[in-house]
Amino acid sequence: MVHDMVRPMMRWLLLLAALTGFAGVARADDISAAGRGVVRVVTVAMVDDKVVGFGHGSGFAIAPNRIVTNAHVVELAKRYPDNVVIGIVPSEGAKSYQGKVIAIDMARDLAIIEFTGTHLPTLALYSGPVEEGNPVTALGYPGNVDVATAQSAADYIHPLSPIRSEGVFSGRRALSGTQVLLHTAGIARGNSGGPLLDPCGRVIGVNSAITQAAEGDSSFGFAIADSELASFLAQAKQKYVALGTACTSMAELMKQDSDVEARAKADADLARREALAKNALAREAALATARDDAERSRENVIAIAAVLLVAGALAIGGAGLLEVKDRRREAIWALAGGGLLLVASGVVFFLRPSGALALAPAPVATATAPVYSNAAIGKLVCTYVPERSRVVSTAVADLNLDWGAAGCVNGRTQYAENGSKWDRVLVPSDEQTVSVLQFDPATRSYVSMRYFLAAGQMDALRKIRAQVTLKACSTDEAARANLSQQQAAMRTQLPTYPNEKIVYACRPDGH
Repeated sequence: MVHDMVRPMMRWLLLLAALTGFAGVARADDISAAGRGVVRVVTVAMVDDKVVGFGHGSGFAIAPNRIVTNAHVVELAKRYPDNVVIGIVPSEGAKSYQGKVIAIDMARDLAIIEFTGTHLPTLALYSGPVEEGNPVTALGYPGNVDVATAQSAADYIHPLSPIRSEGVFSGRRALSGTQVLLHTAGIARGNSGGPLLDPCGRVIGVNSAITQAAEGDSSFGFAIADSELASFLAQAKQKYVALGTACTSMAELMKQDSDVEARAKADADLARREALAKNALAREAALATARDDAERSRENVIAIAAVLLVAGALAIGGAGLLEVKDRRREAIWALAGGGLLLVASGVVFFLRPSGALALAPAPVATATAPVYSNAAIGKLVCTYVPERSRVVSTAVADLNLDWGAAGCVNGRTQYAENGSKWDRVLVPSDEQTVSVLQFDPATRSYVSMRYFLAAGQMDALRKIRAQVTLKACSTDEAARANLSQQQAAMRTQLPTYPNEKIVYACRPDGH
């Protein structure tokens, strides 16, 4: 990897001056997202103002300011410990950065370089099984591409997106006592130190060598195995993210989630219809009982009216007999009493119950409508749901929320209404990840959708974010409506699918 270059270019590298660079067109897939954390590593050795060595390879960010690469990429630093400058050239931006080796293992052919000046997106390691025949992708800066495309020495230190090549995993082997992964992704000198990735953009190895292909032979690549890399990082006391979940596509996960929500909605509608049917049966039984009771009550009142009628008639008849016996006083009283009884009989008869029942109409079974909630819920413990999530680079842990009234979270962050749910779009200033956070009060589910974006996309989103005036919690509906519109504008700038979707199930704290 050592090439003779002109002295002006060497001096430029030594100064690591700010450079005007460009990046390739951003892609929304996981491999392109991982490429944001891949760098070119350039080494220059000078003794007595003379260039005595120049090399370049690839590397990737294991931490925002630390790069993993091959030990042989930075071997000049060991040969000339006081006379070597190591340059880190990111895949995006307009500058290169000076670094230093802080850990090296010549046996495993691995090294860690630390640098300052910017923070790079980090790559996660995949700790699960890799089956033979599984697709793999190599990212890096192959020297044969540089030779074919470089117009000048300065092209080696312009930020450029890494070259991807695809192949399959062909098995594990031992190379000089080190476990390596054999694969068919095309690599060349310059790819050394770059990552070998699974389809989700997670590191499964560090590309380090290629087979020497005789005429007609196929060429294979060797990558330092994930197990060797993990041991090296542990010995170097370097923290990293390791994920063992199988790789699934976001489109598949979103469809599964949509199917789950559709089934849940259908089940809720079915349960509601069954409940209404059960209530209808109970209503009919109650109606029959009430009808029988009303009919008996009507019959009883008619019977009372008949008794009063008979009693009145008898009283009037008795009055006539008393008059015949010349007992006028008693006859008058009997006649008056009989008349009153007849009147009472008529009144009771005409006021008898009709037997008709006035009941409220039965509710109509309809599809469950979204439930909008503006109320405070209080403190929640939200547990990570791995079967509904897709994580490719983030260390995930359970989280706590304090959900206040009108979408105020933790007393400081305002969410905006989005139908029956609440959303917040976070566009940070110091990293290239946009998060769309969503909470559903009805199901108590909290979702973080993370988009890994290129520098140009982030700049466009930051311009929209700069227009957001609502910086704290507010009960002003107009201010929240404005926040909702601004967040909708941000979402139009995002890819169709996020790179990560992290789902949490929340419950009240203490339960």
